[in-house]
Amino acid sequence: MKVRTRFAPSPTGFMHLGGMRTALYAYLFARQHKGDFILRIEDTDQERFVEGATEVIYSSLKEGGMTYDEGPDVGGNYGPYVQSERREIYQKYAKELIEKGGAYYCFCTKERLESLKDDMGNVRYDKHCLSLSKEEVEERIKNGEPYVIRQNIPTVGSGTYEDAVYGQITVDYSELEDNILIKSDGMPTYNFANVIDDHLMGITHVIRGTEYLSSTPKYNLMYDAFGWERPVYIHLPPIMKDATRKLSKRYGDANFDDFVSKGYLPQAIVNYIALLGWCPKDNSEKMTMEEMIEKFSLDGVSKSPAIFDDVKLRWLNGEYLKAMTDEEFYAVAKPYIESSKVGTKYDNKLIAPLLRTRVEILSEIPDKINFLEEFGEYSKELFFHKKMKTDAELAKTVLPMIITAIKNVETFNHDGIYNALCRAAEENGLKSGQVLGIARVALSGTAVTPGGSVELAEILGKEESLKRLNFSLDLLNK
Repeated sequence: MKVRTRFAPSPTGFMHLGGMRTALYAYLFARQHKGDFILRIEDTDQERFVEGATEVIYSSLKEGGMTYDEGPDVGGNYGPYVQSERREIYQKYAKELIEKGGAYYCFCTKERLESLKDDMGNVRYDKHCLSLSKEEVEERIKNGEPYVIRQNIPTVGSGTYEDAVYGQITVDYSELEDNILIKSDGMPTYNFANVIDDHLMGITHVIRGTEYLSSTPKYNLMYDAFGWERPVYIHLPPIMKDATRKLSKRYGDANFDDFVSKGYLPQAIVNYIALLGWCPKDNSEKMTMEEMIEKFSLDGVSKSPAIFDDVKLRWLNGEYLKAMTDEEFYAVAKPYIESSKVGTKYDNKLIAPLLRTRVEILSEIPDKINFLEEFGEYSKELFFHKKMKTDAELAKTVLPMIITAIKNVETFNHDGIYNALCRAAEENGLKSGQVLGIARVALSGTAVTPGGSVELAEILGKEESLKRLNFSLDLLNK
């Protein structure tokens, strides 16, 4: 049997991290078993449909490295892959389920349903229309009465099934109700469409959140009524905001695009969400997609909720940045450098390498380099360094030497600047660290910079470097 998994999101907004993780686990499981990974768009709830959300689903999966074998935009042998385009299919199977006794027509009005509310405001349907004769149903449909189709859940007994993560699950049928399968507009609900589509698309393993653990017996009743083989169920623990609250798309909690726009790398986000509910046997943390495919195992999927940890995600993202080559880092850092106050004034290919090991997320870049355009009055105390034994008085003596050394650099690059400053230190009986440290403050006017004086001078160029060094000397002589 060829493994076939699916990711079936609703196009109701951005790609929430919980949905992204479901997609990832389905992708990893399929790839590890040399199977197929299918994308299906569940858009039957047209009231919640958000324009452009389907495109966000496509782009998020592709950006996250999860290529699907079948889907609305790539085709396949089991389409259409958008539920709103499968309406006639659901109508056919709904009628078949009615004939098998697994569903029935319901003509109850909104007013009658309101009358069934309990003290908590919940409506539990009372099977009122189940007793209607076939002739009466046909007559009412012929007369144009609006109706829905409800599932006929047994009133006694229980449904049991095996979940690959949580083991044996049993739910009393008395806890379930006759949910709507086909709405009055002819569109199916999730409760019906997911069963029909999973069967017709040959889905062998259904991977989804624990919120469906208790409703799965309803789906199994339909599989059994049709005489279809049940899929393997794999339910995933929730991702929590903290010990008591779930991450929730409904309340605007983190989504994939948010993190990308904040400067996280897609591959780092995907790597991190893989660890939210799963632990590889070797306790690896930083993994490529290929490594995750190789190591993924249902044995490592936890039954306990996973708590989202911003600090760990930042750390992991920083590890990805550090592992990049200077060229790779420049490619992702360039937009952030250009969005800073520095813009394109300097050679940004010189700036980028200084930042690679000094930021955890790319959006930190502007704050790290804005000092290059904010140079002005600063405290003389910045020259004090206990270990290097420097202070403002020493800086006042050393700066003229630095200015002369910089003026005399013929080839104004890293090596030329470094050699000139080290030579100036040696000729004046100073440690090179003292000269380089004083030059760094004089060029930047700030306490902390990415890179030292040599890198800063190379970025600023000879003319701007001399201008800043003279400014700093004037400041010390005031």
